[in-house]
Amino acid sequence: MKPTTSTRRPGPADATLSASIEENVLHTVLRPATDWELARYVRDAIEQQKPVEIVGSGSKRGIGRPTHAATVVSPCIMRSVKLYEPSELVMAAEAGVLVSDIEAELENNGQMLAFEPVDLGPVLDKPAGRGTVGGMFAVDISGSRRIAAGSGRDHLLGVRAVSGIGQIFKSGGRVLKDVTGIGLTRAVAGSWGTLGVITEATFKVLPRPEMTATLVIIGLSNEIAVEAMCAALATPFEVTGAVHLELPLVERLNSDAFRSAANSITALRLENFSKFLPRRMERLQEALKTYGEVHVIGNEDSLFFWNELRQLSPMIGRTEQLWRISTLPNKGALLVSDIQRYREAEAFFDWSGGLIWLSIPQAADAGASDIRRALAAYGGHATLIRADEEVRSNVEIFQPLDHGTERMTRNIKQAFDPAGILNKGRMYANI
Repeated sequence: MKPTTSTRRPGPADATLSASIEENVLHTVLRPATDWELARYVRDAIEQQKPVEIVGSGSKRGIGRPTHAATVVSPCIMRSVKLYEPSELVMAAEAGVLVSDIEAELENNGQMLAFEPVDLGPVLDKPAGRGTVGGMFAVDISGSRRIAAGSGRDHLLGVRAVSGIGQIFKSGGRVLKDVTGIGLTRAVAGSWGTLGVITEATFKVLPRPEMTATLVIIGLSNEIAVEAMCAALATPFEVTGAVHLELPLVERLNSDAFRSAANSITALRLENFSKFLPRRMERLQEALKTYGEVHVIGNEDSLFFWNELRQLSPMIGRTEQLWRISTLPNKGALLVSDIQRYREAEAFFDWSGGLIWLSIPQAADAGASDIRRALAAYGGHATLIRADEEVRSNVEIFQPLDHGTERMTRNIKQAFDPAGILNKGRMYANI
């Protein structure tokens, strides 16, 4: 197999990918320009019985078990926006299109990706804004607005992809009512490139809110903060973000308006038309007054704050190992408290306590034993986001599977990738 020869000039995603693999000169990097060319590479890999690593721009390459594949296949030069109809709230883009470019185009039309995809590049020491459309849906990690708008998978209308048998397939359509093949679409989303290589995605976009405000309560404990966030979500005022940051994380924020609290903060986002928002703010302040003084942060400072949370800014440039934990909102604070009894840890609560970004000092097992033990008691799933390669080689990165789920996972993998060549072992050993 030889790398594609292309007259297209390298772009930012190419540079990011090159930087992410330059430490290993044994890699062969293939950049197909079309899905049929990608399919040919996959068929060649099957014939040679050589697993391949699927990489977009490389911004999330440090997550998951090392694949140790000598060949990297990247659709990073497939960068055409195939369809954008603002009036129909739909867009279709090839896998290599940068998410930052998509969002810039949407902003020009007063629209957005409502599920607020998290940019994981910076916490992995990669440049910001280099994630791709293919990677965004392959990992399906949504931001704070998920509590109101759903996940990336919920906004994905259809995909074109190449399976592990080198076959191009299309699933779903361009409109919400077209559910043809929707099961395949949802299966590929969040599969981390282990079932197929996304070459094109069609997805919903939504109007951007006219105005944003954030209500902030200072100094709450984790337990009371979760209670307050859950109470806010139970109101009819359409809260679209509910986060709680412990003091050490607040001190590392870039936003002066929030960092100046000098204490833990509980932040609740409201978004709406400018003429409706003040009344909702007043009503929500009244509903939350039992939790303490409720401060109001205006539009510009709010936008800055929520955008920096999408990059997990308090955890950038740190050496601690980082976990992403999902659980029931009312269990989040209890779970963290349980873990903190055994080891030092800092927590950033999102989704009103249902999502926890947990950083811990360096440990041989990345704290997996304590985290898995706590999850067994409270329920949920944990994914190791940041750790060195040696740790990732010896720790379960994703939530361990029970017998029934593992059997189903193996059956799905067998159906999509019977030769087991796509990102082999990235999510689970020997799958």
